[in-house]
Amino acid sequence: MNSRDWKKIRHRIEFLFVHVVLLLVWSASLSVALKGAEFLGWLLFSIFRVRRRVALDNLRHAFPEKSTGERLSIAKRSYQNFAKMIVDYMRFPVMDRETVLSLCKLEKGGKEKLEWLINNGKGAVIVAGHFGSWELMGAALAQMGYSISFLVGEQHNKFVDNMMNDNRRLMGIQIIHMGMAVRGVIRTLRNNGFVALLADQDAHKEGVFIDFLGKKSSTHQGPAIFALKIGVPILFGSAIRLPRGKMRIEFELLRFDHLKGITPENVKEVTQAHAVFLEMMIRKYPDHWFWMHRRWKTKPPENNTS
Repeated sequence: MNSRDWKKIRHRIEFLFVHVVLLLVWSASLSVALKGAEFLGWLLFSIFRVRRRVALDNLRHAFPEKSTGERLSIAKRSYQNFAKMIVDYMRFPVMDRETVLSLCKLEKGGKEKLEWLINNGKGAVIVAGHFGSWELMGAALAQMGYSISFLVGEQHNKFVDNMMNDNRRLMGIQIIHMGMAVRGVIRTLRNNGFVALLADQDAHKEGVFIDFLGKKSSTHQGPAIFALKIGVPILFGSAIRLPRGKMRIEFELLRFDHLKGITPENVKEVTQAHAVFLEMMIRKYPDHWFWMHRRWKTKPPENNTS
């Protein structure tokens, strides 16, 4: 058996395992499923210690003023919240519109921000972080009747990748794959739609270095480039987890009418602007963020002052 055949078999086994977990999540009530997610998060952090050192190192850099005990507590709850986000997402096939809307509420003024964009003929780049229940936030917007597309990368396991995107489509979310990102994003924005993407992971050497949680951070330029190219605002979105599986969606509308053209200075200004709001939300709700990612893996050049 060659490596390609073994890879196919491994991917099918992974898909089968995921499907079994899906059946368990679907058969349980929301409260039971979320309790199971809390237990899974505790297992991953306390017993299996998956990326535990990475999470604690990140927290130490971001919150040097907090005690070791405080950072341990934040990290554990972060794992648990991430597991809850997975449960929210897995339940898409068994959630109808009424269920989604009963769980997700817009902050005061949130609807007005969305309607202003629609009424003024402007789409928007919705920027979010791996924060709270970001997948459910997108589903809620789609179920509220807004045209929303997710810009997504491809998972290594194509069976799992197809399942993930099928679940999103069930919620009315359109999919734009990275390979056709430019055309798909531009078409959606010019048609007064919303394109949502996550922009809080390390962007390697292709990123722009901005200040984030006290360190120079390589950050994806995509949101800034799309906003500047089409001339649309950025809508920064946060999904705040509430008791009993509910969620509050908060928006910050960022306009850049004063910036003309896609220049390095403009890209940096726009990127720094949405990163500031993510940092504010992280400092307010530190257990909502995905601390397990190596956010500062890419170091800025020594002579880089940007």
